[in-house]
Amino acid sequence: MTEPTTIADFKVKKPNGETIDLADKQGKVLLVVNTASKCGFTPQYDGLEKLWQDYGQKGFEVLAFPCNQFGGQEPGTADEIESFCKVNFGLSFPLMAKIEVNGDNADPLYDWLKKEAPGVLGTKGIKWNFTKFLIGRDGKVVRRYAPTDKPESIAKDIEKLL
Repeated sequence: MTEPTTIADFKVKKPNGETIDLADKQGKVLLVVNTASKCGFTPQYDGLEKLWQDYGQKGFEVLAFPCNQFGGQEPGTADEIESFCKVNFGLSFPLMAKIEVNGDNADPLYDWLKKEAPGVLGTKGIKWNFTKFLIGRDGKVVRRYAPTDKPESIAKDIEKLL
């Protein structure tokens, strides 16, 4: 198998098990983020929803991947996670299936993202929930953002790509 070169080389799953071919997202600007419902950064769901509302009609999408690898902060089932996000944050963008982002069972998409955009001092691992990756219309990683980077601070970068 050839090495992946863009996000279009991956398939991911929805919580119901349905497969999404990310090749179908080619031409869109994407923000890929690992999320958790019981994290200090969970209020960032509000900012992610605002980005989706502000830019969704212009070719932008949020791909949120719940992950329970950091402090056990996403213990729920897919239905519980989705319900929590809709009730507490009014999320209208779709959540993906819960995944792992580090280790032997890391989702291949995240292995690629970490390789394409290492963290501070070249670290490959995801350090915490709400690490964000901005993907350009060409399917390539533009930038990695730390969990502390609020979604609204990314708006200017999104606008440049749209």
